[in-house]
Order: sequence, then C-alpha cells, then structure tokens
Amino acid sequence: MRIWLGILLGVLLTGCDQTPTGRQQLALVPDTLMSQMGADAFEQMRQQGPIATGATVNRRVECVAEALVAAARRRYPEAEMPDDWQVVVFDRSSPNAFALPGGRIGVHAGLLRVAESPSQLATVIGHEIGHVLADHGNERMTQQLGIKAALLLVGLLGEGELAQEPLQRALGIGARLGIALPFSRTHEEEADLMGLMIMAEAGFDPAQSVALWRNMAAAGGDQPPEFLSTHPAHESRIELLQKHLPEAGDIRETAAPSFCA
Repeated sequence: MRIWLGILLGVLLTGCDQTPTGRQQLALVPDTLMSQMGADAFEQMRQQGPIATGATVNRRVECVAEALVAAARRRYPEAEMPDDWQVVVFDRSSPNAFALPGGRIGVHAGLLRVAESPSQLATVIGHEIGHVLADHGNERMTQQLGIKAALLLVGLLGEGELAQEPLQRALGIGARLGIALPFSRTHEEEADLMGLMIMAEAGFDPAQSVALWRNMAAAGGDQPPEFLSTHPAHESRIELLQKHLPEAGDIRETAAPSFCA
C-alpha cells in the first residue's frame, strides 16, 4: 500500500515535461527501464514470428524507415532519440504497425497491401516514430500507475459504501473512459502530426497521408464510436491531416526528394 501511495504522491508532485510539439507531459518511468521493457517485448515478438522474408517487402520498409529516422533527427533535434532503431517486418496479413520504447518498430506485411506507395507507407512508419519521440509509452504507463494508485487511495480512505468494490469498479470504468481513452486519442493525433512533418522532411508526399487513411477506412470496415476508442475515427484523422497539409507541403518543398521505390 505504501508503494502505491508513494507513486500517487509522485504523480501529484512531479513537474511536467514537454513533448516535441510543446504539449505538457507527465512521464515518470526511467527511460532505461522503458527501453529495456521495449527490447524484451520486441524480442519475444520476434521469436514468436513469423518474420517476413520477401526481399522486396523488407527493402521497401527498410528504405522508408531509414529515411524517416534521419528526417526525424533533423526535424526534432532536441528530442531524445534512440541511437539504434530496429525495424522488423512480420509476415502477418493485418494492415498494422506498432512502436515500442527504445526505437523498435514492427510492420505487418499486410500493411503494404493498403499502403500503395512509399509515401503512404511513410505515413504509418512516421506515425510510429512520432510515438517513440514523444515518449507516449512512458506517459501511458505513468498514467495507468496514477489511476491504480488513486483507486487504491479511495479504497483506503473510504468508509461504508464508499469502500465497497462496486464503487471502485465504477471509478475504474470512469477513469478508463474519462482519462485513458481520450489520452490515447491525444497520443494518436500527436503522432499523426509529428509523422506528417517527418515524412515531409524526408521528401515523401504528405498528401498521401490522407490517401492512406482513406485506404485504411475502406479496408477496416466499421469502427467503434470515437468516444469508446483509443484511436480517432478515420474521418477525424483525415480532417486533422488535411488541416496541416499546407505546413507539411512547405517543409517538403525544401527537402530532398525520397528515392525509396
């Protein structure tokens, strides 16, 4: 109990950092621990596989990822970035990708059936790089630890009906809907915008980000209501990207063109 109370006090008393976009952020877990957890999880996924062996798929993903990492260093020079990035293509049919702390990115081969061009692939990989640069994994873990500590504190201080399990369950649901899910959507939107600027810096066509998400909408079918989802609705995502296309376009005009095929 004392451990959880200590975590809660830490969450309440520790000052906020800023993400590369200037958003206030609370991320309390040591970076070395986050990186190690990311490495362990990624290695487990690699062992479970299957790993894609097609030369064309791997060559395209590696080219796009290398260009984006270099562009991210130029675009966000003050952001802490991993020295080495690992990108693995998994032989899975779902159009998906993910990022883990420490610079580890997984791409499902099925994504290349939806991402019809290198610029569309750069939209997704740039988005995942944005998650890593903005330390979203740390922020989410800090947030979840804070929610658990707060619920424990309610149980410790409550009396009578206040301390009953149904109330804690209700508070848990309220915390998830009111804090965790909206916060996750904030992360997704921030990663979208960072990814858009990174892909433009790398010489990819930022307008293809809108085309990619239209393809995703066509491939993904119905989505849950946005207020119950950790991700923005496709329409909201497209609207946000379109709003920032002029800025991304200006960045691309001064960037060297991408030669990824």
